[in-house]
Amino acid sequence: MLKEILGVLQDDPSSQRRWFHDDYFDLFVRETGGELTAFELCYGIGSNERALAWIRGQGFYHDGGISDSQGFIGARLGPGDAIESDPILARFERAGGGLPESLRLALEGRLREYALQNAEGAARRARFRRADWQRGGGGQKLQDKRA
Repeated sequence: MLKEILGVLQDDPSSQRRWFHDDYFDLFVRETGGELTAFELCYGIGSNERALAWIRGQGFYHDGGISDSQGFIGARLGPGDAIESDPILARFERAGGGLPESLRLALEGRLREYALQNAEGAARRARFRRADWQRGGGGQKLQDKRA
C-alpha cells in the first residue's frame, strides 16, 4: 500500500508536490488547487526501475526499458484485452487503494489512457534517472493514514 512521505521539498508556491512510496512504486505528483497537473510513477524499484511521467499540456513520456518488454506498462495488453489484465496497472490499483480518492481516480485514468495507446516506440532514455530531489530519504517520514 502506498504511503505518503511527509516533508517533501516544495519549490513552487502555486502548487503542491507529494510523494507516495511502497516496495515497488514511488509516485511523485504535483497538484494545483487540488487537481493533478503532473505525475511520475516509478516502478520496478530495486530491479529494472522504470518511470512513466505525465505533464498536463505536454503528455506522457517513459524512461527505462523498451516498449515491447514485459515489464513495461501496457506491453502485455492486446487489442480488446481488459485493462485490468496488465500486471503493473493491476498492482498499482491494489497499492493505490489508500490514496485520496480524487487523486487515485485521476491517476488511474491517465494510466489507462497511456496503456491503451499501446506504448509504441522506445523509451526516452534506456536507463531511468531520478531528479536530485527524489534521491535519498532526506529525513522524510512515512505517513500511515490507517493508524
